Amino acid sequence: MWIILLLVVLSVVWPGHAAALEKYGRPLPAIGEVGEEGVSRSKEELDPSAREHEGQEWLRGYWLTAAFVDNPTFAARPNNTGLVGLRHMLHLETDLYKDYLQFYTDQNFFSDRNKGWITLTEWDQTYALTGSLNNWGWRVQYERDAPLDRSGLKQIYADTVVTYAIDPLATTSWWKERFKNQNLTAYAGAGWLFHNDRYFARPDNTGRALFRYVAHADLDLYKNLVVVFADTNWFTDRTASNAVRPTELDWIVGVAFRWKHAELSVYHEQDMPLDRGGLIQRYTAVQVRYEFEWLRSRPQAEKADSR
Repeated sequence: MWIILLLVVLSVVWPGHAAALEKYGRPLPAIGEVGEEGVSRSKEELDPSAREHEGQEWLRGYWLTAAFVDNPTFAARPNNTGLVGLRHMLHLETDLYKDYLQFYTDQNFFSDRNKGWITLTEWDQTYALTGSLNNWGWRVQYERDAPLDRSGLKQIYADTVVTYAIDPLATTSWWKERFKNQNLTAYAGAGWLFHNDRYFARPDNTGRALFRYVAHADLDLYKNLVVVFADTNWFTDRTASNAVRPTELDWIVGVAFRWKHAELSVYHEQDMPLDRGGLIQRYTAVQVRYEFEWLRSRPQAEKADSR
């Protein structure tokens, strides 16, 4: 619990105004075996029964749709025009070699509430390799954010991130004795945008991002049916005099309600500059997400041997 409180406090009281939000699906807590992008965790850790399906999984992911029910400033295009009305996202991932190497892609689409909510105005594409070894996770990712309804600014970058995750508290005897139906997971890490074609360091599209610092926590309130989550992203500016000092902070807090493969969540996000005043992009959204997976068919001989 203290980790979530720390993330929220840092997000709210950090000096200066706030920084800009990333539009892909990074802050969402894992559903079943579908983990977070960039923070790959072993399937046995996410779901102890996952070993039964080992070698059968081919493709897994989720589809989500979110309505930005309150959105005073979160833009609907990379050039900061319009206001997001709806967000749709498809996340797909597959194992290339056990837990050590996976591939995933996020396809994000946004509409502009000023154009009737339906017409899509932005498409953000993400492609990445990720993996894990014990508590360590890593990611190499390419992202391209572009307008759909007109020509204009495109934001493109490639980065790498390394994270360290604490062991789930539900695995400790002290926690299990006191909180039998609850759990807390968290990770933190840092990354480097080694390629940056106009991916900015502040919500007002100034500077160029260089380093990224991340922290995330999920508090399972009851048997993975109710989960509170918090996520923070800090960015630095490669054109600033101090290239390691954050110039933007993106934070999000929310609560998710699960039933089997479906999830309903409510969350608030705010992206803020840290080193000066300026534009703050923020919104509150209601979101529906559904997880799916396709399994390989086992050979008949293998099925017979397992009987």
